[in-house]
Amino acid sequence: MQPLMSLRLSWLALVCAYVTAAWAADAPTAAPQAPTVSTVPGMPPVPDPGNLYSEAAAGRLSAAVAGDLPRVYVPNLRSNDVYVIDPATMKVVDRFKVGINPQHVVPSWDLRTLWVANNAEGRTDGSLTPVDPKTGKPGPAVPVDDPYNMYFTPDGKSAVVVAEALKRLDFRDPQTMVLQSSLPTPQCGGINHADFSIDGRFAIFTCEFQGSLVKIDFVERKVLGYLKLSKGGMPQDIRVSPDGKLFYVADMMADGIFVIDGATFKEIEFIKTGKGTHGLYPSRDGKKLYVTNRGSNKIHGPPSGKGSVSVVDFATRKIDATWPIPGGGSPDMGNVSADGKWLWLSGRYDDVVYAIDTNSGSVTKIKVGKEPHGLTVWPQPGRYSLGHTGNMR
Repeated sequence: MQPLMSLRLSWLALVCAYVTAAWAADAPTAAPQAPTVSTVPGMPPVPDPGNLYSEAAAGRLSAAVAGDLPRVYVPNLRSNDVYVIDPATMKVVDRFKVGINPQHVVPSWDLRTLWVANNAEGRTDGSLTPVDPKTGKPGPAVPVDDPYNMYFTPDGKSAVVVAEALKRLDFRDPQTMVLQSSLPTPQCGGINHADFSIDGRFAIFTCEFQGSLVKIDFVERKVLGYLKLSKGGMPQDIRVSPDGKLFYVADMMADGIFVIDGATFKEIEFIKTGKGTHGLYPSRDGKKLYVTNRGSNKIHGPPSGKGSVSVVDFATRKIDATWPIPGGGSPDMGNVSADGKWLWLSGRYDDVVYAIDTNSGSVTKIKVGKEPHGLTVWPQPGRYSLGHTGNMR
């Protein structure tokens, strides 16, 4: 009986092993775990490493902006005021005086304040004017040295005032604007625009008057190096690719955009777009990059130039479309509407604002003050703002 029992048990074990193997072969394999991004302490996580703009997609409005007025805020450099446009009617509904030479309207990291950066070019009375987005009204200005532009550290603990004429970055309390520390950038004449790495560890700033870039470690708060652009004459805006690997740099003298490898800090490509390339704005789905071409290579160009917008595909780095401004114009800086259907831009040399249909490229013009510059559209989707006219994440 013992041999027979052993044979039966061996046969049963063989059958069980076969069934187990067959079940394992037919069972669905576990999906590979998505890669994660190790961000700097205090920075919100990156939900989609393939698209760092995923949380700034159409409709993804934060609870922090609930009740904020839908408005377009336009700083006018030479008339020292801000015009306020209702995007539903495309009409100016308000205007108010601010400091000297307002350059950009900058959403705060916590999305609760819009700061007008009045750098008082060539003077010493620069200031920041806070605007309450729930009322659209300004508050008392805060004296600040040379605030040409402003960004925020990825953890939200510091505002980064870009003191262009002083060749430095001033780290300030994001609420009170009290100075925390300063970082000199002596080889970056005309430091002005920036964007951050996907993990928040570094940022790359443009050096407008030296045809170069500066890479800055935002953990140690130190300069990592400078990069001279091969054809660079006057680099302007800069934006990071959705996967965080590349940085696109607009250059108004080279009439196109340089593509920079962020990790190696090397130039890898140049894409010709149009005359006076200046502003860069990702579409709400993170697939396209809207590139503004001011129509002139001069800082103070003539009106009615050959201004246009180039639409670049992030995946192929090719131009999908070019939208000329009817009758000529000077598209400069702005941003995309919350639903992604409109690209709002200042017409810097023409004293107008352009509302461009992102489906057709058709243009509506709205008269504003003298020399409009870095306008912002509000509210915008996103969890937090890294600054400028809405570098949202």
